[in-house]
Amino acid sequence: PAMAETTSETTFVFGLLSKRHQRQFSSVRHKTTIQYATRPDLPKLAYRKLKGKSPGVVFLPGFASVMSGQKAEALEEFCKSLGHSYLRFDYSGCGSSEGEMGNYNIGAWKRDVLYVLDELVEGPQILVGSSMGGWLMLLAALARPEKTAALVGISTAADHFVTAFNSLPTETKKEIEEQGFWKFPTKHNEEGFYTLSMDFLKEAENHCILQSPIPVSCPVRLIHGLEDTDVPWHISMQVAERVLSNDVDVILRKHGQHRMSEKDDIKLMVYTIDDLVDKLTTLG
Repeated sequence: PAMAETTSETTFVFGLLSKRHQRQFSSVRHKTTIQYATRPDLPKLAYRKLKGKSPGVVFLPGFASVMSGQKAEALEEFCKSLGHSYLRFDYSGCGSSEGEMGNYNIGAWKRDVLYVLDELVEGPQILVGSSMGGWLMLLAALARPEKTAALVGISTAADHFVTAFNSLPTETKKEIEEQGFWKFPTKHNEEGFYTLSMDFLKEAENHCILQSPIPVSCPVRLIHGLEDTDVPWHISMQVAERVLSNDVDVILRKHGQHRMSEKDDIKLMVYTIDDLVDKLTTLG
């Protein structure tokens, strides 16, 4: 049954390829294996890598998410069928990487992304960031413009924790500051909240990008659901306005939710990346 499932997933992805890419399709079925990058004085990073052509694709998961989610898996199938390289990984303290999640912050996760770009991949990459991964993707593009071929944000959560905290009533903020942590409400785990320390929130302020122009000049695609109750779609509009690139498209899905994991959502993500790969390879 597992084999059958893979086959149908591959057929599904094959059907999404542009005609040019269908001709290049190679039907290799085996999954990538998990590898570990050992870094001096930093937690081991777990990643899966598919070798292939440039530009490669790197997937950046959301907050408390892992590299084995539906979007990350579907993208691997897609890149495999396209013959392009693909890397997905778990942030420090998340998934199969070393460490406790509570000990890390936006800065640490940004450092993880830069490590991936500097040490684990070759040449410019299309960064695909989901939710908080969309914020990190922008931070990475600012720090490594030469390594960034294009950006694809899905439910991009730029500045999200900071904006959400600042919009709380003054009283609530005071209470949280006194307690030293915030039980950030979520529908995505058993408890119904994530515990964020004040230190985490203060550190996140150093990485806010929506207050001024964002000097990113590569192609940018931002996909967002109008029914996203976690991160409002107008965040993607703000990113589009602030980014200096002239090649920016925002795609809003009327019934899209935050997770964007429905078959049609994944289809849209794949189409968008397929189109960018076409554009970048035809140009280059």
